[in-house]
Amino acid sequence: MNPQLIRNFCIIAHIDHGKSTLADRFLEITGTVRTKDMKAQFMDQMELERERGITIKGKAVTMNHRAPDGTVYQLNLIDTPGHVDFSYEVSRALAACEGALLVVDASQGVEAQTIANTLLALHYDLVLIPVVNKIDLPQAEPERVAAQMQQIFGFREDEILHASAKDGSGAQDLLDAVITRIPPPKGDPEAPLRALVFDSVYDQYKGIIGHIRVTDGSIAKNQRIRVMSSSRMAEVMEVGVFAPFHKAVDVLYAGQVGYVATGFKDLSECGVGDTFTDNAHPATEPLPGYVVMKSMVFAGMYPS
Repeated sequence: MNPQLIRNFCIIAHIDHGKSTLADRFLEITGTVRTKDMKAQFMDQMELERERGITIKGKAVTMNHRAPDGTVYQLNLIDTPGHVDFSYEVSRALAACEGALLVVDASQGVEAQTIANTLLALHYDLVLIPVVNKIDLPQAEPERVAAQMQQIFGFREDEILHASAKDGSGAQDLLDAVITRIPPPKGDPEAPLRALVFDSVYDQYKGIIGHIRVTDGSIAKNQRIRVMSSSRMAEVMEVGVFAPFHKAVDVLYAGQVGYVATGFKDLSECGVGDTFTDNAHPATEPLPGYVVMKSMVFAGMYPS
């Protein structure tokens, strides 16, 4: 996979500013989910998420999008929680991205959590694409909100895009902007494997499944990998992408986002923020930012 044709991004927004609905439109436009299979807040699979209308557990999805010039790009959207209590969850996702859509409600304007997430994104040196969403609402004031974003964040007027996640207007332009404004991932495809674990879940058949962003090298099925913080080793049972559900592939290359089934039985063996490397030819340094989570007291800490 040519890294120049990959874009890794997330959507950061205050709760109920339309982040999950915007992700729905992206899934439809790119054909990642068939229309007949589409349901509101598709990426919010937890019952509580759908009931409360908030994103609790971050997810990822790989989409193929054709740019205006006909080139097909692989877009990896890493969904993030939108509630103030999940700032650490947001920080994990940002570390795996090069850019973010900063979404603000056209009727509500910039909220405190919008500012907090923006500062965190700037900490990770992400390219921000400002978006005024919900322009279809009767009470929408897109010009006022756009001016507010210019004043608070320093965006230029011509940088700010307008959209309605509900009816889909402007969503195509946002995907095109992701391609033109967000840089491709950096990394060395020929270097020893380094992959950032930005989330993990347990599967009774495959053990711990690490959600990863490959920075250097590549990772494949049956490869023996090492967890750099602990030197624990595992033989990879499966690698794949989220399309939007697990889809096995032969190899994940530098720049790609996907998952790896490790066979580990305990989440502590595959810590969020940790680095996977090749066991036979390991990297000398892990990716920066690993934090040992000793207790929930640290849930609000941001990795360096």
